[in-house]
Amino acid sequence: MRVTVEVVGEGTHAVELDEPAESTYGDLLREVGLNRHEASVLVDGRPVPEDAPVEAESVRVLRLIKGG
Repeated sequence: MRVTVEVVGEGTHAVELDEPAESTYGDLLREVGLNRHEASVLVDGRPVPEDAPVEAESVRVLRLIKGG
């Protein structure tokens, strides 16, 4: 399963999930180099738990912390 991950303000990534039934939204965050403490995954504009199984083909990631 291929998931499009848009990191708001930083770009878009195509992530290929080998085991979609076992993959979580937290796995998607790790694939784009982020963790649950610094970002939230949004599906249809609503946050989803990081341990929920991936069911969407497109998600947005909102970074909560950004260095500066």
